[in-house]
Amino acid sequence: MDRRALVATDRSELADAGVEHRLQLAQAIKATVFFVTVTESWSSLGLASEVERANLDAIKSCEEATAQSAQAIFKAAGRNAADRDVAYELLHIADQSPAETILEVAEEQDCDLIIMALHGRRGLGRFLLGSQTGGVLAHTKKPVLVLR
Repeated sequence: MDRRALVATDRSELADAGVEHRLQLAQAIKATVFFVTVTESWSSLGLASEVERANLDAIKSCEEATAQSAQAIFKAAGRNAADRDVAYELLHIADQSPAETILEVAEEQDCDLIIMALHGRRGLGRFLLGSQTGGVLAHTKKPVLVLR
């Protein structure tokens, strides 16, 4: 059986620490891993701030920054997967909502499992920043493994 696991990751310390655990699981169940990082659209406030600092090509700067961030994520994740002899693919989706995109990619890649980290925000921080993991849990029929 060809098992497929989607591993959602970002540049957070928690997500980086969880990659090793996710790969151990993938190795144990002999799954192909789809590392997915989703970068949201740049905010108008962020762009305005860049223009205020005389960066007249703010959109290009934001796109370059998100691409560099994704490459840094993938460099470490790919190296770790290769070291464990785990088959993997790297997917960077830009300018999208993370929770919705994770669900779409899991369907498109016919993943058997979604593996995510829970940042553990509480109160106002959770309200303001939302929970991508919560959004995935609320809208998927696929099994989701949440790492704290």
